[in-house]
Amino acid sequence: MVEKSKDNYDKKNVIITGANRGLGMAILERLIDKNYIIHCVCRSLTPKLEYYLASKKNQVILHIFDLEYLDGIPDLVAKICKQYGPIYGLINNAAIGLDSLLATQHQSDIHKILRVNLEAPIIMTKYSCRSMLAKKSGRIINISSIIAQTGFNGLAAYASTKAGLEGFTRSLSRELGRAGITVNCIAPGYMETEMTSGLDSKKLESVRRRTSLGLPLPKDVASAAEYLLSEDSSMMTGTIMTIDGGSTA
Repeated sequence: MVEKSKDNYDKKNVIITGANRGLGMAILERLIDKNYIIHCVCRSLTPKLEYYLASKKNQVILHIFDLEYLDGIPDLVAKICKQYGPIYGLINNAAIGLDSLLATQHQSDIHKILRVNLEAPIIMTKYSCRSMLAKKSGRIINISSIIAQTGFNGLAAYASTKAGLEGFTRSLSRELGRAGITVNCIAPGYMETEMTSGLDSKKLESVRRRTSLGLPLPKDVASAAEYLLSEDSSMMTGTIMTIDGGSTA
């Protein structure tokens, strides 16, 4: 059990799902020297996350958890609140993208995509926003994708979860706005991450050709997450921020 140090009493608790690599890690690195205690919810350790856990002890906290296990989410959030205090920010970043034509995609894979990409963020938000409501302050950021609007061959199930996340964002922003809680969505274009490295090279090259500024880097999206957590974004809610290098222009 990690004790909360006296220096951390004025820091705000922010949960990032899938913080061990890719965009989640980029967001963690963007927030690392800010006024936050960062709770990393992920299935496994990576060398980079291990480094931050050692060098930023008591500011970067690890919670090993598989978001497929939906029934365990209430206890996870309750444990964080009990030990560290109310949650200020939740960044629903964790997602899986299994590239397959729907007609041949295994049903178990479809269920897994729906659980991790859509059901888990909704349930994480349900329990995290309770402490925000008590404080009448908070930030919820959902990570979507431009595929929610454009579609992409072989990613029908994935696209449906991201479109659902955007609808969830808009509706929830109306529910929570009067309590001073903002709910926004970031829709990145294709980035050079582990997820896109698994895509067919011809598909990825066709995306590059359509992107006038080039593919965005995870750090470009991370800066938007930092902004949405800040006081500067206090009048922004229910929005979808697109960061795709111009590919959907």
